[in-house]
Amino acid sequence: MKASSMLGVARVARLACLLAGLLMTSVFAAEEPAASMPEPAKSIAAGPGGAHFSKDLNGVLETDENLTLRLNTDLGSVHVVPLQKGAPPVVRYSVHIETDAHQPLAAQLLEHYVLSTNSSPSGIEITGNLPQLASHGANRAQFWVHFEVSVPATYGLDISTGAGDILTADVGGVATLATEGGNIVTGELSTNLSEGTHRHAHSGVRATRAAAKLQTQGGHIQVEGADGDLNAFTAGGHIITGYIHGEANLHSGGGHIRVAGIGGKAELTTEGGNITVGKAGSFVAVKTGGGQIDFGEVRGSVHAQTGGGGIRVMYVSGPMDVESSGGSICLTRVSGSVRAETGSGTITAWINPEASGVESSTATHAESAAVSLSGASQLISGEGDIVVFLPRNLAANIEAIVEHGGEHRIQADPALALQIAKSTQSNGPLKAVAALNGGGPVLRLKTTGGKIKLQYLESEPALWDAMMRDQKARMERDLAMTPVAARAMQWPEAYPAPQPTPQPVQQYSVWTGTWVDRIEIRILGGVREDGDDFLKRVVSAPPPGYPEVARKAGIEGVVRLQVRLKQDGRIEVEKLLDGDTVLADAAIAALKQWRAKPVAMDGKPVDVISTVKFEFHLR
Repeated sequence: MKASSMLGVARVARLACLLAGLLMTSVFAAEEPAASMPEPAKSIAAGPGGAHFSKDLNGVLETDENLTLRLNTDLGSVHVVPLQKGAPPVVRYSVHIETDAHQPLAAQLLEHYVLSTNSSPSGIEITGNLPQLASHGANRAQFWVHFEVSVPATYGLDISTGAGDILTADVGGVATLATEGGNIVTGELSTNLSEGTHRHAHSGVRATRAAAKLQTQGGHIQVEGADGDLNAFTAGGHIITGYIHGEANLHSGGGHIRVAGIGGKAELTTEGGNITVGKAGSFVAVKTGGGQIDFGEVRGSVHAQTGGGGIRVMYVSGPMDVESSGGSICLTRVSGSVRAETGSGTITAWINPEASGVESSTATHAESAAVSLSGASQLISGEGDIVVFLPRNLAANIEAIVEHGGEHRIQADPALALQIAKSTQSNGPLKAVAALNGGGPVLRLKTTGGKIKLQYLESEPALWDAMMRDQKARMERDLAMTPVAARAMQWPEAYPAPQPTPQPVQQYSVWTGTWVDRIEIRILGGVREDGDDFLKRVVSAPPPGYPEVARKAGIEGVVRLQVRLKQDGRIEVEKLLDGDTVLADAAIAALKQWRAKPVAMDGKPVDVISTVKFEFHLR
């Protein structure tokens, strides 16, 4: 197998997006200050840009239980924590405003920061606005704002910030959180017990109102869990959640979506990331522009589509419709009707209509009553192979077609008694049919240029066990609830992230940076490099081994990974762009052993972002 790489997106085409992200990091003042005596400003730090000056505002507002905090600010990170249960119902707030403007301008700007509070029958309102100043010096000033708010444990939240992270602990009422570019990290999103809310105090019945609506224009979203429905949108970050008891509508412009479980209907979409769902109790529709799709146990039906990644499903009780433009499809427990289609990948399916869950046995059904799928099913691959394992008591009509076949393109256990009709042409279509146990719903298998293989379930128990273990381990890894944005827990304006210890520049390759490179470093934390050029930096590249599970299942294909060259020469995998996950695991394990010559730009070490491709072929 060989390694090569590709350039993801033209750098010039990305420039507009990078500039938009860069503008989010600074906010500039606008109008001339009103005549007033500036109050003394506190100097808090002296960094490369000189001293910063700050001001703190705080207060306490009396309120009642089961109400809502409405906080609106044009700039600022927001941190909300609940009061101890039984504590008097109040809202405590503190606001830290900071600027890098010089005196006396700093005092004028801080004095004109507008903070207003209001108590109403529905709760507490807090509004923060930057000063509207237009002097020449003010236009160059930067601001940092941070809100710390404590609310009653039964309070709902309605928070909007123009730029900044939102971090909350458990939320007792409806949560509506929106930021123009920061991360959103929450605890459990629950519901209060007042009249008309999600859960009625006397009946205990959960209603259908949404428990939360979360939106960011570029950051990550992490939710520990949701008692009701959850709507979440990010323009490009990841979405990671615990169990969602209600319905879920999750959308990312390109990040991963990982959900531990969903009780109601769900629609999950991403423009290019991976999608992982642990458990689902109803209909689930997922779509990604090119990532991997993984399902655990679904007690309903599934519709899944990916533009290029693989699809792996452990168990679905209802109808299943999965489609990939080129990745492999692995279905380890098919209980209902299924339609699976891929442009060029391999399809591997274990058919078992009697399965009641992922822990069911694969033992022979020779002496049990006949079972059948709930409806007509078909597995279609353009160029890949189709491997199907069947129970001996399955009642079905089998139709198998290899369009460009020839002899030995269809292989089956002799007990299946397939009737094969050979083409008169040397490379013509090859067809086979069989009526199993008196016949039943049609199971149609079709490949253009691959092979079709039919076996009984008990023929490869070790392979089934290996695939199940692999998928369970993958689900546990992907759904581990780790912080999406650790920096959101340590606010940058108060707790700067530790910087790596600089290494001697002579150990690095010198990168002659352009203004585009400098913007990429500011936004992406590294510079992008063409794949072929990136491979020239690699000094040690052990090849991946061929996974035995993939070899037995006849899985082959291409794996593409997005990687980052770190400042110590290590290569980390950031994202699976394409390929079967069994093969991807082997590629990732190999990349962990790779080493490359790191890079320095403007005398400082920098990360390099690129892509690497591996090709796995059985023959």
